[in-house]
Amino acid sequence: MTVDAAANPFFESADPAGSSGHRHHPPRVGFFTDTSLCIGCKACEVACKEWNHVPEDGLNLTGMSYDNTGGLGADSWRHVAFIEQRKPLGVQEPGLFHDAAGAAGTVAASGGQPSEFRWLMASDVCKHCTHAACLDVCPTGALFRTELGTVVVQEDICNGCGYCIPACPYGVIAQRQGDGRAWKCTLCYDRLGVGMEPACAKACPTDSIQFGVLDELRQRADGRLAQLHQAGIADARLYGRDPDDGVGGDGAFFLLLDEPEVYGLPPDPVVTTRDLPDMWKHVGVAAAALAAAAAAVFVGRKP
Repeated sequence: MTVDAAANPFFESADPAGSSGHRHHPPRVGFFTDTSLCIGCKACEVACKEWNHVPEDGLNLTGMSYDNTGGLGADSWRHVAFIEQRKPLGVQEPGLFHDAAGAAGTVAASGGQPSEFRWLMASDVCKHCTHAACLDVCPTGALFRTELGTVVVQEDICNGCGYCIPACPYGVIAQRQGDGRAWKCTLCYDRLGVGMEPACAKACPTDSIQFGVLDELRQRADGRLAQLHQAGIADARLYGRDPDDGVGGDGAFFLLLDEPEVYGLPPDPVVTTRDLPDMWKHVGVAAAALAAAAAAVFVGRKP
């Protein structure tokens, strides 16, 4: 779904930091998560918790999966999903391999036969949307757009109203039990301010999580996708990379090896507040009509 930001002033422009009042701001930064490189080590989860003092979330192992966190929430700002499929990854051509940086390497011939099953592993995070509905509904200004284009919650201003929770099309934001305030990934805003990369990207041993200037990450992702297609992995796709999608593109986007639903991601996310301008317009028209009708009745009753 394409959003016409020009026709709907409720949405921010493709330059979210600039439209939020940041003049002469740095380039927008974000994450590119290449799930084809994820090994499920959970170093990102641990680094995120340690740096941001995020409480442990119960370690809910079910015996059926290594996915102990289950999803994003107030106490899980990074979530590594484990999905086992009886589906081949694809036939790897002998001698063709590309690492995270795009460098070519070599592999032995696989005999032309794909494996019988595969693990899909992916580290999920807040998407830091271009058109962020959570910002639209926050009544206190606790959620704000930084000069780097990211979206951050100021916990000392949050009043726990919870409006941002249903507004998020990805189900990222949650209230912490016993606290009531909203919590989510800040893209390590405090680290960025002193020239450090986010803790999760720093800890990732395979460069599955890549941090940088968003436009450069998009170019890198396009090249990586072409490499995987060349290697015979036809199901590989980019998710959240397109600035013309329903949320104007994500500040944290992904390379997936299957449909988004397989990873628990909405296939066609939209800004949940996209209809608010029209709704308020209709409310205004209805209120004016009601006032006119009441005035007519009052005038008609005069002797």
